[in-house]
Amino acid sequence: VSTMNAKTSSRGEEKASGTKNETLGESGCLGEAKRGQVIRVAYVIAALDLTFIFMQLGVMPYMAKSLGLDSVGFGYLQTVFGVLQLVGGYIFGRFADQFGARAALILSCVSGSLLFLLLSLSTSIPMLFLSRLPAVFMHGMPGAQKVITDVTTPSQRAGALGKLGFCFGVGIIAGSVLGGVLSTKFSVYAPTYVGLVGSVINTLITVVCIPAQTKPESDHHRTEHSTSQSGSLFSIREIVRLMKFPGVMEVFIVKVFAGLPIGLFMIMFSIISMDFFGLEAVESGYLMSYFGVLQMVVQGLVVGKLSAHCTEMTLLRLSVFVFAGVGLGMALMRTVWHYCIIAVPLVFAFSMLATITDSILTKAVPSSDTGAMLGICASVQPLTRTVGPTIGGVLYKQFGVSSFGYLQLMINLGLFVYLLKNKIPLGETKS
Repeated sequence: VSTMNAKTSSRGEEKASGTKNETLGESGCLGEAKRGQVIRVAYVIAALDLTFIFMQLGVMPYMAKSLGLDSVGFGYLQTVFGVLQLVGGYIFGRFADQFGARAALILSCVSGSLLFLLLSLSTSIPMLFLSRLPAVFMHGMPGAQKVITDVTTPSQRAGALGKLGFCFGVGIIAGSVLGGVLSTKFSVYAPTYVGLVGSVINTLITVVCIPAQTKPESDHHRTEHSTSQSGSLFSIREIVRLMKFPGVMEVFIVKVFAGLPIGLFMIMFSIISMDFFGLEAVESGYLMSYFGVLQMVVQGLVVGKLSAHCTEMTLLRLSVFVFAGVGLGMALMRTVWHYCIIAVPLVFAFSMLATITDSILTKAVPSSDTGAMLGICASVQPLTRTVGPTIGGVLYKQFGVSSFGYLQLMINLGLFVYLLKNKIPLGETKS
C-alpha cells in the first residue's frame, strides 16, 4: 500500500508539474505574471530601438550630402551597413545562445549608443563610414525575438512574435516623424543626440527589467553543455548543422526567395517614387507612414488571430499565394493609388511570411540554438540590402517597374506549387 501510494503521489506530481510547465510556457522558472511582463518589456525595447534606427536612417542622406558625399558614395555607405548587419546577425544569435537573451540585448543597446555617439561626432566622410562599425551588433529585433522565444510555448510563439510587427510599425512612424521634425527644427545632428540618450535608456530598461535567465533551468544547463562544445561564435559548420534539421532548409529557402523581389523593389523605392510615381519628399513620407499603420494593424490584430486558428503550414502557403497575387498587381499598376491598394495584401503577406517562418524555424531546432537560428533569419534582409542595389538597379533600368511584379509572380507561383507537392517535415526539437 505504501509503495502504491508513493507511485500515485509521484504520478500526480509529474502530472501537476507537466501542467504547470505548459501553463508557464517555455520558461518554467518565470511566473505567469512575470512572463507577461518580460514580453511587454521586450516589445517596448524593440519599439524604441526601431524608432532610433529609423530616425538615423531618415537623416543619413542629408548628413552625407552635407559632408560632400555623392550618390555613389552614399551607396557604398549603405552597402557597408548591410554587410555589417549580414555578418553580425548570426554572430549575435550565437552570442545570445551562449550568454543569454539579456546579455545580447545589452550588447545591441550599447552598440546603438556607440553608433549614435560616433554619428554625432561625424564631421568628415571617413568618420561617417567609421560610425557604421557598431552596426555589426545592433540587432534589437532579433534580441527581442530571442526573449519571446525563450518564454513562450510553441503554440503561443507565432502570435507573440507577430505582435513584434506592431512595434515595427510604431518604429517606422515615430522614427520618421521625429527624425524629420528634429532635423528641421534644430539641426541634422539633433536626431543622433536623441538616439544616443534613447539607446542609453534602452540599456537601463534591459538591465533592470529583463531577467538574467529567461530559459528554464534544464534548458539553461543544456545550452551551456552545447555551446561549450560548439567553439567560436561564428562557425560555418554550425550553420550547416542547423540547416540539416528536418524542414529547416526548405522553409528557409521559401523565406529567402518569396520576399526577394519585393525587397529589391523597396530598395529602389526612393528612386521609383520620384521617377515613376512623381512624388515629392513629403508625399513619400506620408506613404511610408501609411505602410507603418498597415504594419501595425496586420501584425497586431490579424497575424495572431489567424495563427490561433490555422496551422503554420497553411499560413505559409497562404502568404506565398498572396505574394504571387501581389506580383501580378505590381506588374499591372500605373499610379501611386494602385500601389496603395496593393500595399494591403503586400503588408499582410510580408508580415505573415516573416512571422510564420521565424516561428517554424525556431521550433525545428534545439532550444539551445534558437538564438543562432534567429540570427540566420535576421541576416536575410541585410543580404537583400547588400545585393539589392545592383540587381534592383539593373531590373529597373532595363525592364521597368513591372519587372519586379513579374519576378514576384513567377517565383511565388513556383514556391506555392513546391509547398503543395512536397510535404515538409515540421517537428519541434526540444533538446
